[in-house]
Amino acid sequence: MARPADRVLSLASRVAAAASAVVVMLIALFVGWEAWPALRDVGSRFVTDSSWHPAAGTEAGTFGLLPMAAATGAAAAGVLVLATPAALLSAIFCRFYAPRPLAMIYRRLVELLAGVPSVVYGFWGLVVLVPLVRRLEPPGASLLTGILVLALMILPTVALTVDAAFGRAAEEHLAGGAALGLSRPTLIFEIVLPASRSGLATGLMLGAGRALGETMAVLMVCGNVVQIPDSLFDPVRTLTANIALEMAYATDHHRAALFVSGLVLLAAVSVLVLAAGRWGGVEPEMAS
Repeated sequence: MARPADRVLSLASRVAAAASAVVVMLIALFVGWEAWPALRDVGSRFVTDSSWHPAAGTEAGTFGLLPMAAATGAAAAGVLVLATPAALLSAIFCRFYAPRPLAMIYRRLVELLAGVPSVVYGFWGLVVLVPLVRRLEPPGASLLTGILVLALMILPTVALTVDAAFGRAAEEHLAGGAALGLSRPTLIFEIVLPASRSGLATGLMLGAGRALGETMAVLMVCGNVVQIPDSLFDPVRTLTANIALEMAYATDHHRAALFVSGLVLLAAVSVLVLAAGRWGGVEPEMAS
């Protein structure tokens, strides 16, 4: 029979989970309600219009979200390509190769990096990375700079999540692998990594979600030009940067179109959660 404390904790957990689900649903409903006028009157022009020049107060003008959606997707994909191997190797080093005192110090440094505000990363990228990239190819503020800054931002989050997953798997399998005489690389790549798949999927989902939703850093280093990038050195504007730049003065259909951008981001994050749940072998609710 469950003790009273267990029943109270179980009830509190259920209430918190239900409240979280309700909040997410209310946010989605609010964004959808605000976006509806633009969805009704602009419709497919969000995809077919070639540029973004909404006229104030009307459905006239152009409402092309495709260039900004493409820039957002390209930035997130580039970030995952850069940050995933680095985070994986970081977690492997910290968990399996570093001496215990060094691993503790290293983990604390990674946790410190995870807590740095995004505007600090953006300011550093603006002052340091933009001039460096400009030497390779003007103007410097570009998709590449945004990818580099975002990769540095999400790397600690992914590394810490994977490290925690490795810790759980290592406790279960290290002794058995040692008893079988397996080498350390074989143990890591053949046993620990498959056993940690759900943690790795969760870490990648969290990192990709942060890359999709980041605003201040990309606003400072990406150049804010509405175009589909032809190369990594092209300046771009992401959906989040567009919302931050224009929401203060947008009205009517222009404002509703910005909420459509929010709907696109919500849909992208939902797809990430479902993909992480399927690939990681866990239910979507657990992955989120």
